[in-house]
Amino acid sequence: MRDETQRTVDAIRRRSSEVENHLIDEYRTGYIDRREFVRRGAVMGMSATALGLLASACGRGGSRDTAPVVGGKGLKSKVKPGGVVKAAINSPAGALDPVSVNNDGGLAVLGQTGEFLAWSDRDLKLQPRLAESWTPNRDGSVWTFKLRRGVTFHDGTPMIAQDVVETYDRLADPKNSSNALSTLAGILAKGGATAVDDGTVRFELEAPNGNFPYITSSDNYNALILPRSYEGNWDKTFIGTGPWKLEKYTPDVGVSYVKNPDYWDKARQPNADRTELHFYTKEQASVLGLQGGEVDMVAAFSASGGKSLLNDPNVKVIELRSAAHRQVHMRTDKEPFRDKRVRQAIALLVNRAGIVDGLFEKKADIGNDHPFAPVYQSADDSLAQRKQDVARAKQLLANAGKPDGFSVELRTWDGLEIPDYAQLIQNDAKLAGIDIKLNITDSASYYGDAVFGNSPWLDSTMGITDYSQRGVPNVFLGAPLRSDGSWNAAHFKNPTYDKLVAEYTAALDLQTQRGIAKRIEELLIDETPVMFTYFYFFLTATTPRLANVEVTATSHVDLTRAGFTS
Repeated sequence: MRDETQRTVDAIRRRSSEVENHLIDEYRTGYIDRREFVRRGAVMGMSATALGLLASACGRGGSRDTAPVVGGKGLKSKVKPGGVVKAAINSPAGALDPVSVNNDGGLAVLGQTGEFLAWSDRDLKLQPRLAESWTPNRDGSVWTFKLRRGVTFHDGTPMIAQDVVETYDRLADPKNSSNALSTLAGILAKGGATAVDDGTVRFELEAPNGNFPYITSSDNYNALILPRSYEGNWDKTFIGTGPWKLEKYTPDVGVSYVKNPDYWDKARQPNADRTELHFYTKEQASVLGLQGGEVDMVAAFSASGGKSLLNDPNVKVIELRSAAHRQVHMRTDKEPFRDKRVRQAIALLVNRAGIVDGLFEKKADIGNDHPFAPVYQSADDSLAQRKQDVARAKQLLANAGKPDGFSVELRTWDGLEIPDYAQLIQNDAKLAGIDIKLNITDSASYYGDAVFGNSPWLDSTMGITDYSQRGVPNVFLGAPLRSDGSWNAAHFKNPTYDKLVAEYTAALDLQTQRGIAKRIEELLIDETPVMFTYFYFFLTATTPRLANVEVTATSHVDLTRAGFTS
């Protein structure tokens, strides 16, 4: 049997690419663990069958395990068919348009009826959805996707390659002001996707990208595949290829869905008869809605605002370790933050351990002022953790010519734990004589048009901005920190950093990524244009009887198999 297994392994290796064989060698030598081997193999487009066999035949246990923390019963509980599942979500901000949606409430709504080429699951592993498989060329500059056949949109129109091409052209066209430009800029331009035939799409990238499949997945939540004829007004039809179809949409109130009888995935047919998403503008109202029986689950809550749920015996909590965080940007091109020593001082004044223990009830990882969260295997964890050091902060301020501190306005919005976080920063800054004046508004006022020159977020001297989970750190490295980044609120321009990010993005293997990551981490800790002080766990609460809910730390809510136990 061993000889037969080895012959099978040898056969797989002979037909595998150089990059795939390098990944197998990393796993065999123990450099990566089984979870990371399967995850990266999926990114490379290796089949689930081959990955399963190789994982069993070649494994040695491997390196660190940074698996997400998962509570609840997962997706294996026996539930009764039928019924209505009611979920509380944050009220969507702005229009329900797949091209422009930029908030967790909006993406939760879109994800019920729409689907992506791939699904980034709770373990950050890619699952094929509208694409059956994908393969890169030698350097990762061209990726070829094979599409699933027999898929139709809700109006009965077959999904073909041209629908995918038109979707990505729409997202990549700067004229459309798509929120996905933060992900696609510098990676895929309009015209970069072409239909080889009705079942095959080729993506020719602007530069090599080892993690490109994640950019086509639910991580890039604007990338729902829409009909090639789409011209807007999505909220009139909610058209997609997904398991649910629109029943009724009431702005500012909620949405109800019914089963899609023509859904392509026969193994994932909806269990409930109907689902409802109830919109809440205040977190406390959604918490009370669950405890009072108004809804069956709260899709996302914070440890601070939903503290009562963490200790409620009548509530089941699902928690996912994640890379979700709040960025505190400091304008590097304006006083008082032109001097990096001032930015370093602010970072040294913040009591990170106190924030994680107090504000998050330990439901978060401490951040070290770079976006490589502990959940990312490419992170280098050898650098010393930045801690509160008031004496050092005062010395840096004195060296920068600000021994008596200064006054500055911090802008942000009133959501989840963000106002409490802002007050903690304000209090910690006082230890060095710094007066931070808080300007906390609603989210629409804070984000404005989300373009430079017309956005308190991007134009503020100091601000706190929420960033949801991503399966890989590429977006965090690019949009808010690269010189040409569309979300670069810190106005940080560093050619060395830009070059390192380009190298990291192009790398196809973990070893190379981790080496570059260390250099990026060192540079960002030194420059400190943005503070990353914590990466919070994604928390979901349900009634004990509700099972088979799938959520991701990106704020996606999949109710396809959800139902109630007896």
